[in-house]
Amino acid sequence: MRAEAGQVLHFSEDPTIKRFVPHVAATSALGTPYVWAVDGDRCQDHWFPRQCPRVMAWAVDRTAPGEIERIIGAGCGTRVHAIEYAWLRAVIEVRLYAYRLPAAPFVPMGDPPHAVVAQVAVEPLGPPEPVTDLIELHEEAGIQLRVLDRLWPFWHQVTASTLEYSGIRLRNARR
Repeated sequence: MRAEAGQVLHFSEDPTIKRFVPHVAATSALGTPYVWAVDGDRCQDHWFPRQCPRVMAWAVDRTAPGEIERIIGAGCGTRVHAIEYAWLRAVIEVRLYAYRLPAAPFVPMGDPPHAVVAQVAVEPLGPPEPVTDLIELHEEAGIQLRVLDRLWPFWHQVTASTLEYSGIRLRNARR
């Protein structure tokens, strides 16, 4: 499930959204109301239940030799996503939907960008599309999906590396 040209995606477990209205996310440190979405480069970050804590790491040009093998794994591609065992059943059973939104009102958020945001209400381009078999999506994309007892040791290893990384919903991870 990826965004097509001229589109961005919003992933949700709610298949009834008719209009996305800017709001201040409960977890946001920003006071500005936004509609949040992702472009084609960041769609795979959201192939999870919304509240599922996850760590993602991927190789970039500046990644030090040996770190791909050491952190991602030998012969495992250039990207890894990690979740906790406690979330595996939810990943398998979640009913996730992707809303295709017009890209025009959205601008990049973050440096480097991790999302796109709009400050105006946005209507989906069509009905939400079911996102099925999240594990298979990872496999097809060549992303290693790692299941760990706890994310924090892996997070600390990743953030100390030269890999690019992202952590989402880490407040829900086991301490």
